[in-house]
Amino acid sequence: MRRGIAATALVASLALAATACGGDGDSDSESGGPVTITYWDTSNATNEAPTYKALVKEFEAANKGIKVNFVNVPFDQAQNKFDTAAGASGAPDVLRTDVGWTAAFAKKGFFLPLDGTEALAEQDKFAPKLIEQAKYEGKTYGVPLVTDTLAFVYNKALFEKAGVEVPKTWDELKKAAATIKDKTGVDGYWASTAGYYAQPFLYGEGTDTVDVEAKKITVNSPEAKKAYGTWLSLFDGKGLHKADTTADAYAHIQEAFVSGKVASIIQGPWEITNFYKGSAFKDKSNLGIATVPAGSTGKAGAPTGGHNLSVYAGSDKAHQEAALKFVKFMTSAKSQEAVALKNSTLPTRDDAYTDKVKADPGIAGFQKVLPAAQPRPALPEYSSLLTPLDDELPQIAGGKKSLDEGLGDVETAIAKLVPDFSK
Repeated sequence: MRRGIAATALVASLALAATACGGDGDSDSESGGPVTITYWDTSNATNEAPTYKALVKEFEAANKGIKVNFVNVPFDQAQNKFDTAAGASGAPDVLRTDVGWTAAFAKKGFFLPLDGTEALAEQDKFAPKLIEQAKYEGKTYGVPLVTDTLAFVYNKALFEKAGVEVPKTWDELKKAAATIKDKTGVDGYWASTAGYYAQPFLYGEGTDTVDVEAKKITVNSPEAKKAYGTWLSLFDGKGLHKADTTADAYAHIQEAFVSGKVASIIQGPWEITNFYKGSAFKDKSNLGIATVPAGSTGKAGAPTGGHNLSVYAGSDKAHQEAALKFVKFMTSAKSQEAVALKNSTLPTRDDAYTDKVKADPGIAGFQKVLPAAQPRPALPEYSSLLTPLDDELPQIAGGKKSLDEGLGDVETAIAKLVPDFSK
């Protein structure tokens, strides 16, 4: 398996080296031929990319003067690869960018402002908070393609067998997990040690890793300590699975849930198609989706994620114009409906939630929890703040560091990322 991954990465690297040419490497428009734009797609190569490839063919058929060089880039490599390519004026004309990268690349001048362009001609159709999340210093640098958030996902059959209700607070979850263990023999809940999955605990206490307006680091504040204390308590107790701090923790948690070996987890809509492949959810209606439990403040929320389409500022005029047309097509209601139906991902505009789309119980369930999703602040460094958490939270959950020591180390690391913020 490792060898297969390495080989795939090598092939991808060679392909990117050959195609990361953006606008300045193509002479097609100058010779009067079709304009060829390069599109870096960062979706799952197996479950999602084929749908985007099909849309590219539709776009080319409707726009004879434009060709699209489709390149699927592994998501975990795309940010660094684009950063390197853009710095060398060799980036793709269009990038499927994580919402957390948009402001960071805009700050570096790599993205074209899209306000007033063809790409944002239907701006009022998109969820306003998703447009806000694509802004940097008042300008919009991405068009929302898909959105997501975290939800409390559960096995309805196991909950019914145990006679428990969907928990509305973390304390209720602990009680439900114990009852599920007693009545069914399986663990009621398995938590993640990843920083992103711990964000709902912070929101439940009315805080975050940083306070952008006050320019203050808050990851080690009393409210944050309370939040992470609650998070830590969910690894110890009847029906609560112990922390998995291995490199394969994500896969272990996912497999346990889809096979019915654990009754609930926190997860996002990008796993809907994989849920349905599991033995526990052959009957799709068995998948329960609810808002994450609330903290002591009574607030319940999870981070807003997803992807935007952004245009490279270094491409020439002909390639930018073709790219803007391509972005408009890919983010249209019709295209988003097609993606949702094939990939079970969440559209970013209300008119794409057609009856056909909402017939998927996974999409319908996640759509209901979207109002509780909390947009990320407009801080270019914000997504990088999760890295120290990903380093320290497993050590805390694994008992190698105390909560105070671990959060203190996170605070120190974040201070280096945002040096103008106070502690």
